[in-house]
Amino acid sequence: MLNHQSRTPVFDAVKKYMTDNTIPFHVPGHKQGRGIPEFCEFVGKNTLGIDLTCLPDTDNICNPTGVIAEAEELAAKAFGADKAYFLVNGTTNGIQAMIMSVCKPGDKIILPRNAHKSAFGGLIISGAIPIYVRPEMDLEYGISTGVSVETLKAALDQHPDAKGIFIINPNYYGTASKLEEIVELAHGYGVPVLVDEAHGAHLHLSDELPLSAMQAGADIAASSTHKLLGSMTQSSMLLIKSKLISPQRVKAVLNITQTTSPSYVLMSSLDVARKQIALSGDELIRKTLELARWARQEMRKIPGIKLFEPEEETCGCKKYDITKLTINVKSLGLSGYDMERILRRDYRIQVELADLYNVIFLLTLADDKCTIKYLINSCREIAEGRQLEKIIKYVPPWPAIPTVSVSPRDAMYSETRKVPLVEAVGEVSAEMIMAYPPGIPLICPGEYISKETIDYVQVLKNEQADLQGTEDPKINYIKVLKPALSLARVGDQIS
Repeated sequence: MLNHQSRTPVFDAVKKYMTDNTIPFHVPGHKQGRGIPEFCEFVGKNTLGIDLTCLPDTDNICNPTGVIAEAEELAAKAFGADKAYFLVNGTTNGIQAMIMSVCKPGDKIILPRNAHKSAFGGLIISGAIPIYVRPEMDLEYGISTGVSVETLKAALDQHPDAKGIFIINPNYYGTASKLEEIVELAHGYGVPVLVDEAHGAHLHLSDELPLSAMQAGADIAASSTHKLLGSMTQSSMLLIKSKLISPQRVKAVLNITQTTSPSYVLMSSLDVARKQIALSGDELIRKTLELARWARQEMRKIPGIKLFEPEEETCGCKKYDITKLTINVKSLGLSGYDMERILRRDYRIQVELADLYNVIFLLTLADDKCTIKYLINSCREIAEGRQLEKIIKYVPPWPAIPTVSVSPRDAMYSETRKVPLVEAVGEVSAEMIMAYPPGIPLICPGEYISKETIDYVQVLKNEQADLQGTEDPKINYIKVLKPALSLARVGDQIS
């Protein structure tokens, strides 16, 4: 099979379908846009013209032998993997497939508590038992900086039967753990390393950035090609390079969990994004990093704004990604949520993430000096219009890792009752609560609810954070396990 990175097999196939003027008597029902003229007029005939289904010339994502197989092989080579699978259900699908591929019900997996909610979904689906580890924290910014090798070694020593280690590389704020050392440690125990690389699809393009999962020797990584490269939202890749994980097993899991009607628009965008970074990625990332350095230099000059620049080579942080521009606005007397609202309302700027202290701006291959200059000038104008303050409203510390009572899966399928959140101290949760983004749960199914957690949720509600996870959209009530239930405790399973 050809290994020519200038080819786009999937994209070429759907374009050929259009130019051949094929008359469709197959799904989708809109038949190249003719069935939904209002939408077609707005998004364009070409977009809907390549919105196709699995056909002899377009291949089948469940058992690819043609253009999808060729495109995935090109992607594997471009990203330094042995195998790549296209994902059209988002990186969430990849993360859950990773966990399901190594864990069966009752198996343990080691993961940091600041994992994305998709990982907790993977625990529920697989029936795996979480062994949580605490990441290191930068207390001034309230940001995790990575999981130390020592912490993971202690977890492996205590749980040598764990089936995998799950790591985030990098986290939402751009900090990366010492992944190479973690991989060496895990492989010494015969344990595979699974990587959530939702925010790291670009890492392999420059030595200035943290190592990618494949460069560090990790076994499998779910990579959001859409987040920081050029493909469309919901399109991602699952990359494998492992002697410990079977690609056939992974594919079997994907065939259970992914759609059988993949979007060829999304897959075409993956195909073209891979071609772009394979042929021009070095130059594109060089320009992006140059802009990022300039943006950081200018942000440092703004009184009242502090730039998140973690110390590298600490126990929890090997390196960080400078394209994730995180600013702390406490000295302006603002929360991150306040800053986000001002930027959106008054300057038409939408940030990637806001939290109690900070906002994140993502700089990508699409930015130029004009967009970044407007961002910097807007932040400067906001800062100059405020009197610097030395205090900020009291914010309680991040809650301790909750005690696990039952497995997430057992909690999900148990009988429950609804109680007011403020009265839920000591109950076992049947739901998640998280702010999104970043989608890191404060409480998960199967965990005891503490007063500290409830207090923290109340602070987030007061700041009008986007909270979700419970059936009650206002997070005033939460479902908990019925107290009379006789459920096997996780402690009995992991002792």
